[in-house]
Amino acid sequence: MSFDNLCKLLSEKYPERFASWVLGESQLSVEVLKTELSIEPIRADYVTFLQLQGRILHLELQTRLESNPPLSLRMVDYWVRLYRLYRLPITQVVVLLLPPAEGTVIETVFAVEQTRHEYRVIKLWQQDPETLLEDPALLPLAPLAATTQAEALLQQVAQRVSRLHEGQRQEVSEYTQVLAGLKFESALIRQLFREGMMRESVIYQDILEEGRQEGRQEGRQEGERSLVLRQLTRRLGALPATVRSQINALAIAQLEALGEALLDFSSLSDLEVWLAAQGR
Repeated sequence: MSFDNLCKLLSEKYPERFASWVLGESQLSVEVLKTELSIEPIRADYVTFLQLQGRILHLELQTRLESNPPLSLRMVDYWVRLYRLYRLPITQVVVLLLPPAEGTVIETVFAVEQTRHEYRVIKLWQQDPETLLEDPALLPLAPLAATTQAEALLQQVAQRVSRLHEGQRQEVSEYTQVLAGLKFESALIRQLFREGMMRESVIYQDILEEGRQEGRQEGRQEGERSLVLRQLTRRLGALPATVRSQINALAIAQLEALGEALLDFSSLSDLEVWLAAQGR
């Protein structure tokens, strides 16, 4: 499935949520319309047409700005065909998933002689991610939203996905990872989503239970230390002797705090910074 087709699938699966997002106000009555337009039918493969109350919403989610025919010409063409068919006001919104090359002009109007037609453009890379993070229907778009810390945002998205109920989690995770592939390396995506899902999994709970059992057998502190060291080794690889020594000197409360903090570590330096903050 292409990125554009996935966006079309999402907007038709959750039409009320997408319409509410792009229009900025709640839409309760939304119907998905067919995507074949006369005259001389054209197939609008990557667009969604939604019937609102007394209005048509033409929503187009584009991976890239470049197209043939040009986007502005397509938008006026769609408008004419939609108006001919439904005779209702039409709101047209283009959601661009990725920024174009530097210096590219993003047009919001088709203008030739006396003909002038305007439409809206939403630049996803400039959108506040919080709105997308709060809605499972929009969550797959969140990795492409505005941020100065892209990897931290992706990690936050993965954590939100992991908290969804079981019926939603797998599907939303798959959609989100596909769209995240537009911006992030696949290895990073797999790592962060695997860790997020692990926290909710039986395997993760087994690891915790194993640590608890060791704690009962060897003492709570030794069991907690063993669990933390095992998790750190799985996440960061073999630990230097000096780092292991610092961890061995931690109190039980610090070990418990480290057990939570290590889920955010992506390198050995993150662990070293955390240990330094403990005053050791």
